[in-house]
Amino acid sequence: MTFKAIDYWTNIFTPEGLRRMYLENEELAPVVDWWRMDDRIKGYTTKAFVELMDELGIVKTFVPSFKMQSWKRRAPILDVEAASVRELMAECGGRVGGLFGIDISKGMQAVRELEIAVRDWGFEGAHIHANGWGIPLNDRELYPVYAKCTELGIPVVVQSGHSAEKMPSEMTRPIHLDDVALYFEDLRIVASHTGWPWVEELIAMAWKHPNLYIGCGAHAPKYWDASLVRFLNSRGKGKVLWGTDFPVVRHQDSLQQVARIDLKPDAREMLMYGAAEKVFGIRVDEVVS
Repeated sequence: MTFKAIDYWTNIFTPEGLRRMYLENEELAPVVDWWRMDDRIKGYTTKAFVELMDELGIVKTFVPSFKMQSWKRRAPILDVEAASVRELMAECGGRVGGLFGIDISKGMQAVRELEIAVRDWGFEGAHIHANGWGIPLNDRELYPVYAKCTELGIPVVVQSGHSAEKMPSEMTRPIHLDDVALYFEDLRIVASHTGWPWVEELIAMAWKHPNLYIGCGAHAPKYWDASLVRFLNSRGKGKVLWGTDFPVVRHQDSLQQVARIDLKPDAREMLMYGAAEKVFGIRVDEVVS
């Protein structure tokens, strides 16, 4: 079955980008074997990726200029350059949107760079992976970023739940977003990775805060907690976004598994693209092709 869909988080998908992100990264290289990702990190040309999107009914996907720091060495270990994401945005004709990755070590310079990325380069959101910096999502260092996102009217996508890398998971525990959502009531927040293993904690936060959403990237639908499925199928309609975190999960596999989940038609629609439309302020019928 083919759905109309928006993927809120696909990592850079070119062979060169995936090689640098995974095989040359001291934290992510071990997961290639652990998660059996050899075939998935071969990647796509931009032409082949757009053809795959057309085949699967994926209208748009968002790619972060991912920034990651080693918690052990306190040094940057991953820098997907904004220029690389801009190239994908241009080559894919509106089908790829950019999420500007925040280098927390830059302080206010990162905030200034975020504004340039959005106003001048067309990025449509921000992306934060806080674990390696060893600061929680409600740390004061991130408040200027949240304030700028609110000012610019863009969402922020954050890693949530445990860290598969050798970094402290507590930094992205969902409860930390309680403070952020309270203080920044107009900031649209997507807490990714289902919040696992604190799935019900994230569900409680998404239920409480109108501006806080759950992203399912990096978790294959066949492994989604039953509580998450119940939530998105009932009082959580419109609060859960479909995504892959490709190459962690292949788009084909995820869509096939979603098709096997017993969802109400309106809940399925909101999961696959309706919630993303609200978060990113777009309409699937108006995406440039």
